[in-house]
Amino acid sequence: MAGAWGFALWPGIVEAAELIKFERRGCPWCKAWDKEIGPIYPKTDIGKRAPLRRVDLDAGLPPGLTLKRPIRYTPTFVLVEDGSELDRIEGYPGEDFFWGRAERLLERLPGSP
Repeated sequence: MAGAWGFALWPGIVEAAELIKFERRGCPWCKAWDKEIGPIYPKTDIGKRAPLRRVDLDAGLPPGLTLKRPIRYTPTFVLVEDGSELDRIEGYPGEDFFWGRAERLLERLPGSP
């Protein structure tokens, strides 16, 4: 499935820019995101600049990841550059909210207009 969707399922060492989706089994908002955004995310400009990595919150943090604060809600999307959190989106109330917030997240990356 990882190859078809274009994102990693196992949390390896964090490098470069990526969007980490912290999720838990049974999370209804995680499932809604998977249905509404998941298939198209890797095809978008946002998805190309910050590829998605899924992390099961119950499995622990990926090695080398530094967060500003603990993850409390799922889904939580954390924009990471070279292993450090730049910003995050907590929750998923719908597509419009996600895309708007994701665009603002990417403005935090070096070299963004």
